[in-house]
Amino acid sequence: MEEPEVHPDLEPIAFLLGRWEGAGVGGYPTIESFNFGQEIEFGHNGKPFLSYVSRTWLLDQDGNRVRPLATESGYWRAQPNRQLEVVLAHPTGIVEIYVGEVVFHKIELQTDVVARTVTAKEYTAGRRLYGLVKGNLMWAYDMAATGHPLTSHMSAELKKVG
Repeated sequence: MEEPEVHPDLEPIAFLLGRWEGAGVGGYPTIESFNFGQEIEFGHNGKPFLSYVSRTWLLDQDGNRVRPLATESGYWRAQPNRQLEVVLAHPTGIVEIYVGEVVFHKIELQTDVVARTVTAKEYTAGRRLYGLVKGNLMWAYDMAATGHPLTSHMSAELKKVG
C-alpha cells in the first residue's frame, strides 16, 4: 500500500514526521538525576493529525539500557493559525491535553487538562518545548507534581533515523 499524502493542515508540524532516537537527562526534586535513552515515532495516515509514540529507558554510565522508563502515546492535531492540540495517554493512569503554538520549527505546549485515575501519582501540569536545531529534535519538559510547581524534569536531543 502506498504512503498517503501528508494532510495540508500538517504543514507546520510535518518536520516531526519519522522516527527519532537519542538520549537525554532527567531529574526532579523528589528523585535523583538520571540519563535516559529515547525513541519517538511520529506517523500519519493522510488525515489532519500525527500519531505519536515515545519510549524511554534508563541508561547506565556507559550508555547501556538498564530498564524501561516512561512510555506515552497520542495524537498531535494541527489547528488554524499554527495552533496545536496534543492528546497524550500514559499507562500510569494519566491523560493530558496540551495546547500550544508552532513558530517555524519551534513548538511550545502547556497542559490545558490533566486527568488521573485514582491510583495515578499526583501530577497537575506540564509544559513542553520542541525544536528542530541543526536537523536534530531537541525537547524539554517541565512538570508540576507531588506538590512542586512547574520544574524542569527531562530534556533530550534526538536524531532522525531510517
